[in-house]
Amino acid sequence: MRKAALVTGGAVRIGKEISLNLARKGYDIALHYNSSEKEALATRQLILEGGVNCELFRCDLSSAEDAKELVPEVMKSFEGLCVLVNNASIFENVGFRDVTPEFLETDMAVNFKAPFFLSQSFSAETGEGLIVNFLDTRVKKIPVEHFCYNLSKKSLYHLTKMLARELAPDFRVNAICPGAILAPPGQGEDYLRKMARGAPMKRAGSIEDIINAFNYLLENDYVTGECLFVDGGKSLTY
Repeated sequence: MRKAALVTGGAVRIGKEISLNLARKGYDIALHYNSSEKEALATRQLILEGGVNCELFRCDLSSAEDAKELVPEVMKSFEGLCVLVNNASIFENVGFRDVTPEFLETDMAVNFKAPFFLSQSFSAETGEGLIVNFLDTRVKKIPVEHFCYNLSKKSLYHLTKMLARELAPDFRVNAICPGAILAPPGQGEDYLRKMARGAPMKRAGSIEDIINAFNYLLENDYVTGECLFVDGGKSLTY
């Protein structure tokens, strides 16, 4: 039975690179997307050219009920599912005073509730494996910008630690906390330079830095409950 990985938000940006990296390592890929169908098809084609299988799974992760059904649906095609990468998230700069009930619900649903229920389903359906959550270097900070985003990522940080205890020894649960790696859509190099300002390494990072961290978590089977800060030391300054 071939090993397989489910990557949420796997069509673009970091999710795409994680999917391609896992494919190069021989994993079949269950590539989740919501609105990025064109990009998902293009990423799938790249994966197929590498000689492994890839199937697309559309799911609106803002619906907890839909999120709970994603892993069972993947298992119909990939019985060897053994890696879950909770990468999908939304990132909007809405201040506390402007947050509506609907916005808070959507932000927490995608960034926290979906990883929660995906991890629950994954642990119930597979029996053993690895979960990697994508956080943010700002989980070490007390930020007020991007209020709901940061609140949701802090929640996911603590969930990572709690699940590492709850699901051991059959599952390992870890996280990666990127710093200045990719600018948000609509932003450029100036944004990255601003993000990296004050970091001990004095520069932005690269996708390769994220891949190296991910591969460490993938291959070291004695590591669980760790949140790797790939941020040039930025979290040390908070």
